[in-house]
Amino acid sequence: MKDRGLGVAWGWTTAPLTEPRLKGAVLKTFEPPSRITIRAVPPSVIQINSSKGGVPKLPLPEAHVTRLGIEGDLHAHPEIHGGPRKALLWICEESIEELKTLGYPLYAGALGENLTTRGVDRRELRLGQRWRVGDIVIELTQVRAPCQTIQVYGQDIGKAVYDQSVKAGDWTSPRWGLSGFYAAVVQPGSIHAGDSLVLIDPLA
Repeated sequence: MKDRGLGVAWGWTTAPLTEPRLKGAVLKTFEPPSRITIRAVPPSVIQINSSKGGVPKLPLPEAHVTRLGIEGDLHAHPEIHGGPRKALLWICEESIEELKTLGYPLYAGALGENLTTRGVDRRELRLGQRWRVGDIVIELTQVRAPCQTIQVYGQDIGKAVYDQSVKAGDWTSPRWGLSGFYAAVVQPGSIHAGDSLVLIDPLA
């Protein structure tokens, strides 16, 4: 028998019983897995998002990225969002799925992120990390503090994704990264949906 999800090969073997009253009978014994293969998901961009301001941001197949972010992407509150230190907003798809289990009607782009990714654990993201995404290089600069705009998905969603521990930079908080990370663009260029993400500097 084979477990198709994990690539586990296992099976049953038979062995004779030696107990006198069961002589001649056969006992099935379990044979443990000979190998286990965990198929990890390579980190990648599943959606690039842009809008003329507000949420949601809508998908783009590709985009040119400058030091101020995606060309053509605007913000409803530029005094809060945007600028060289907050040029891009990155949210992990896994975070969106986690919030959906809590009842929030979310999807890629709903929270206003520019990059929706898959295969990166939000709990391992740190400010100062540099990542290569397609042709560009970004540096994580700040955890996104949620604004009232995302309350269209639930009045208490801000509390679900952010707390005082996160604000203080404590990555042990269960809410760490749920709201997303702002990033500066260190190297401008082009990005495409499906581009891989590579951590090139754990702490710049």
